[in-house]
Amino acid sequence: MRKAPPVHVKDLCIGYGDRVVQRDLTFKVESGEIFLIMGGSGCGKSTLLRHMIGLMEPLAGDVYYGDESYWRAGEPRRNALKRTFGVLYQQGALWSAMTVGENVALPLEQYTPLSKADIQDVVAYKLALVGLSGYEDHYPAQLSGGMKKRAALARAMALDPDILFFDEPSAGLDPVNARLLDELILRLRDSLGASFIVVTHELESIFAIGDNGIFLDGETQTAIAMGAPKTLKEQCTDPKVRAFLMRRLPADERSVR
Repeated sequence: MRKAPPVHVKDLCIGYGDRVVQRDLTFKVESGEIFLIMGGSGCGKSTLLRHMIGLMEPLAGDVYYGDESYWRAGEPRRNALKRTFGVLYQQGALWSAMTVGENVALPLEQYTPLSKADIQDVVAYKLALVGLSGYEDHYPAQLSGGMKKRAALARAMALDPDILFFDEPSAGLDPVNARLLDELILRLRDSLGASFIVVTHELESIFAIGDNGIFLDGETQTAIAMGAPKTLKEQCTDPKVRAFLMRRLPADERSVR
């Protein structure tokens, strides 16, 4: 089983043009870890994810995969690094005019020399991993919300990535399907050895799957806490972090109400 490289985010400043969203972000994701990016709405969680996967260039700082700087690497090397990532977008982002099998096959057709028969074997295997055996010929519109997420996950795993990035994987799912997706993530982490970096605000998922994490604050525009979610809940004294993890309003907001 291949071991995923550690990920280092160092002194990262992110934003849009002159607008800074988060600054001075420094953290490490260990190999085989499920690392959570947490925080309230609008604090920059998804923006941070986009900077980590190379969709947006940071205002300052860098992201390292192993000992290799992503943003100081040349374009060919950055493209090669991207092929070691798998990304599950918030809405799944499946191509609606393609079958599930065609969606999963697409990265294999683009980036590998595999034959059609070998690609079909890989597609069948990846769909089996996410519990969708036999759904190769179905279109996304024929799937439930939970099934679409699992199909998108199969596509994200198509190239056997070292690191899987998830943007709100449980968004739009009912509690049962959200829990099943959490269980699937845990099984895949244990069987694949990949690292998972997950943007989420779902409290049950946070405590069910998170090994470690960072808490972003939109007001101060930086991280105000880092650590295992259960440890943060028990030991963190910051009122914003405690309110988020315990789903309670801070004392000053309660007094206003």
